[in-house]
Amino acid sequence: MTTTTHRDFKSFGDGYLPGLVGVEIITVSREVVQSRMAVRREVMAPNGFLHAASVIALADTSCGYGCIAALPEGAKGFTTIELKSNFLGTAREGYIACRATPVHLGRTTQVWDATVSREEDERQEGDLSPQRQIGQPLRNRLLKGPCARPGRRSDGCHD
Repeated sequence: MTTTTHRDFKSFGDGYLPGLVGVEIITVSREVVQSRMAVRREVMAPNGFLHAASVIALADTSCGYGCIAALPEGAKGFTTIELKSNFLGTAREGYIACRATPVHLGRTTQVWDATVSREEDERQEGDLSPQRQIGQPLRNRLLKGPCARPGRRSDGCHD
């Protein structure tokens, strides 16, 4: 896939998990990915709170799209090789927003941090640092590995 603008990424997830859960892409670059998702019944757990997997879907999609935007020359794709998250709160309505930024952009691995918060809290505070995330859903670190060599199937990459 040749992706160059956030519009390319908006339709990239259609028919896949990002489209199914309603991930909306706002900004995509090598430096930052911003996205959001509506909190609605379909992404909630039966207990009435936002399902953790929905938050992970938003964060992983954002980091993954950033990884695509930052792939080194000749790389065809990537796969997530590690994902860690901490949940500090939840949401029951409105939108959750994600901001993903690279920590390391190497030739064979990338590390991205994603912070997910309630969109209304993000606008009020204007800062997504963990210290201001008390009561917010997620701090997430993803380690991504580009698939730079065609034909390598043991790494989970697809042509």
